[in-house]
Amino acid sequence: MLDVRNLKKIYTGRNRSVEALRNLTFHIGAGELVCLVGPSGCGKTTLLKCMAGLLTPTSGDVRLDDRPVGGPPPDMAVVFQEYGRSLFAWMNVRDNVALPLRRKKLGKARTRELVDQALEVVGLADVHQAYPWQLSGGMQQRVAIARAVAFEPKVLLMDEPFAAVDAQTRAELEDLIRRLWHDLGVTVLFVTHDIDEAVYLGQRTIILSASPTVVLEDLTIDLPDERDQLHTRASPRFAELRAHVYEQIQRAKHHNGDTDTPVADRSDELTLQKSES
Repeated sequence: MLDVRNLKKIYTGRNRSVEALRNLTFHIGAGELVCLVGPSGCGKTTLLKCMAGLLTPTSGDVRLDDRPVGGPPPDMAVVFQEYGRSLFAWMNVRDNVALPLRRKKLGKARTRELVDQALEVVGLADVHQAYPWQLSGGMQQRVAIARAVAFEPKVLLMDEPFAAVDAQTRAELEDLIRRLWHDLGVTVLFVTHDIDEAVYLGQRTIILSASPTVVLEDLTIDLPDERDQLHTRASPRFAELRAHVYEQIQRAKHHNGDTDTPVADRSDELTLQKSES
């Protein structure tokens, strides 16, 4: 379904360059839920933008259904971390969810049906006339998820979508994502910095090194498919997997694509990202 092949991204500007991604290769099968985790500042968002066609890689490619991604694919949706900035304050919940459907020109009846279904599955049917600023952070993120669901994507990319919500809301949203994944059969790549989340959510967890980024490990999460916040997190196997991922993340902080090269200064990369955008 989704292939990342020898992906490299180098930011250049002002007589210097910073290598953010180095020869990343991994595969996500149709209908999989895969988490991606790594040290803070390792280039996870850069990778996601390349995969979504929002950023052009320096070399390598991303392929969706064996077709190269050269721009935002019509069968892909993205949920960003900063939900407040992705919602339009002057539009109510319904209009925010319906906005991307204008691109599909489905007609009013079909658009209304998709929006109603999406709001129902994320538990927001009763606030469809509210405005984002009237909702809690968790509810705003549900609006962003509903907008992605209504688009009927084959692939859903999520960039640390629960980083800004409280712990209780985060747990609810994690379970919501697993339920939507089961119900819709969509392929999900979930980027997170939270180790517990990376173990709880996915079928696999891809662990990245520090920048310039390579894949350190592609770990199978062999927990039962039926999961809940209490019993799954209390299980011995969850603790073992969490400890393993934590150990790898600590190793990742001191490991990049070239073990003889010190970890890159992220301030340069962030500056070059800003200048490129």
